[in-house]
Amino acid sequence: MPTEDPLVLRQDDGAVATLTLNRPKAYNALSLGLMNAVLEALAKIDQDPAIAVVVLEGAGRGFSGGHDLKELQANPSQAFREQTFKTCSQMMLAIPRLRQPVIAKVQGIATAAGCQVVATCDLAIASDTAKFGTPGVNIGLFCSTPMVALSRAVHRKQAMEMLLTGELISAEKAVSIGLINRAVPEDALAVETKALADVIASKSHKVLKTGKEAFHRQIEMSLEEAYTYTGGVMVENMSYSDSKEGIDAFINKRPPLWTHE
Repeated sequence: MPTEDPLVLRQDDGAVATLTLNRPKAYNALSLGLMNAVLEALAKIDQDPAIAVVVLEGAGRGFSGGHDLKELQANPSQAFREQTFKTCSQMMLAIPRLRQPVIAKVQGIATAAGCQVVATCDLAIASDTAKFGTPGVNIGLFCSTPMVALSRAVHRKQAMEMLLTGELISAEKAVSIGLINRAVPEDALAVETKALADVIASKSHKVLKTGKEAFHRQIEMSLEEAYTYTGGVMVENMSYSDSKEGIDAFINKRPPLWTHE
């Protein structure tokens, strides 16, 4: 019997790992199996000291159309639905908690929970023909969990407009509201994403981990708490070997030689 294709593909290029959602015929709908496969892949990457950056993409014509509604309809028990949304939340939490920055590479559509993934990633680059949206309201199922990530990534009124109308927005609009970093021609998407990933991967991996963790922790704090916390982070950061190396390299006008320690 033919074996099924893996739900998530991983390809490493130097210090950059690319994870591909691999359900192209279903617009990479987030089935329970796919989300568990993403969680497993992220857990392995988190423990891989050779990887500094993760790129998350979708196979085929679209990034992700969101939850697998056919699977949810075929499994109407409350227990299955609760497990599906619990697993989705675990996946969304795993992305910011991962020690490596995650870049969403978006082509085609990123809707509902697919848009949630984009909003959850640390950075996002999309083709200029990509579309984004939270269209659940159109089918009587409000995008409540995508709302969590969306409302933290863009201005509240922009998020509410997307959630209440269910209309798709362009990549250009997504840039203007802060959902993605940039929109590029479709034939330049791979090159632009790789260039960004390579720049980040060239930094000290330990410092990247420290910076990402500090960013996500301080953003939920009060202003005073954030300054107290990040002051402590900087003091600790200055004790790193890479910090000492970087400062010395800057003073002596030479490239730093990172040990990632």
